[in-house]
Amino acid sequence: MTLRVRQLSATGDMAFGQGSSNFLINSSATIAQIIGTRLRLWSGEWFLNLKAGVPYLQQILGKPNSVATAEMVLRAQILACPGVSSIQLFSASYDANTRTITINATGVQTIFSAQPFNITLPLPVPPG
Repeated sequence: MTLRVRQLSATGDMAFGQGSSNFLINSSATIAQIIGTRLRLWSGEWFLNLKAGVPYLQQILGKPNSVATAEMVLRAQILACPGVSSIQLFSASYDANTRTITINATGVQTIFSAQPFNITLPLPVPPG
């Protein structure tokens, strides 16, 4: 399996102008970017596949038992990423003051590295 993605800048824009250096290929960094991109896509947001994305509005935000449900849904999204084989520890928390969901996945094991990595993503939640 070959995974290749265009690298994103610190502000989330696609990187251009450096040729092949603008791509992440077959590494834990590649998978980390895929995970981040997947978790930032809301269900129904991408016009080419309205079923793609995380069902934040449908299953997570404002729902009873939302912490347990959120953790289950978000963990499943990470495990469904190509190249991810397991996650040692997972947690998600919501901060009402900053309106962000912070996802912590510790010990993400990939097919490209024997060394697991950690990912922490603060995701903004729109007012609603």
